[in-house]
Amino acid sequence: MTDGDGFPYFIDAVSRRSGLPTEQAAALARAVLRTMAERVTGGAPDDLVGHLPDQVDGYLTGPSPTAGSAADTPPTDAGPAEFLRRVQHRAGVDPATARAGTGAVFATLREAMTVGEFREMVARLPRDGGRPAPP
Repeated sequence: MTDGDGFPYFIDAVSRRSGLPTEQAAALARAVLRTMAERVTGGAPDDLVGHLPDQVDGYLTGPSPTAGSAADTPPTDAGPAEFLRRVQHRAGVDPATARAGTGAVFATLREAMTVGEFREMVARLPRDGGRPAPP
């Protein structure tokens, strides 16, 4: 999953885990990664970029595909509920599909990283109230 041609494998894994069609899984993966890039505290998630296929890691560092939309405005609550709301908006899906897709993306990321790297990444995501999780 870490080479430049790994994008189809990453999306296939998300599709299998979520039970969603490949096209929808790709949209959800993009939405989750873009939202994650916005939410991670302490700078860009560089540790994550090296574990993703080239076509996927651009969503962590590149311009937002929904620039100027409501999903780009700073949230008052940057916790899990806001994360899922943004994924739902970006991917154009209902809340249940956003939850399933987000879970599948996180499970796929977990498979691509070491336990320590994954825990560190998750710890850098804000909890409810906008504070990062404790280490």
